[in-house]
Amino acid sequence: MGLPLKMLLFACMGTAMEVVFTALSDFRKTRSSRMMGYSYLWMLPVYSLIPVFLSALHPRLEGVILPLRISVYVLIVLAMELLSGLALRKLLGEAPWEPSYRGKRWAVAGLVRLDYAPAWFLACLLFERLYLVL
Repeated sequence: MGLPLKMLLFACMGTAMEVVFTALSDFRKTRSSRMMGYSYLWMLPVYSLIPVFLSALHPRLEGVILPLRISVYVLIVLAMELLSGLALRKLLGEAPWEPSYRGKRWAVAGLVRLDYAPAWFLACLLFERLYLVL
C-alpha cells in the first residue's frame, strides 16, 4: 500500500477513534444515551501524518521494548498536538479543541491534555500494529 493511501487510512481511523473517545468521555459525564462523539476536520491532516512519522521512527525503534517504544510515540503525538494547536491558534485565533481543554488540571497551554496520555498509549499501540500490517 502506498504512502498516500496509508495517510488517508490513518486520517480516517484517527478521526473515528477520536469520535468514539469523545462519545465515551461525554457519556461518563452526562449519562446521555445519545453517545454523541465529535472531532474536527482540522484533525484529518494531523492524523494523516502518523504513517509518515512511523515510517521514519519504527525502523530506528524496532529493537526497543514495546512499552518504551510506544511511550516515545506518545510523546511525539503530544508534541504534534501542541504544535498543530499552536498553528491553528495562530491561523484561527484558537485551536478547535482549546475551549474544552482550557482550565483543565493536566492541560498544557490549553492545547494538550497530559491526563489523556494513557488513551494515546493505546491509540499508538493500535497505530503501530496497523502500520505493520499495511
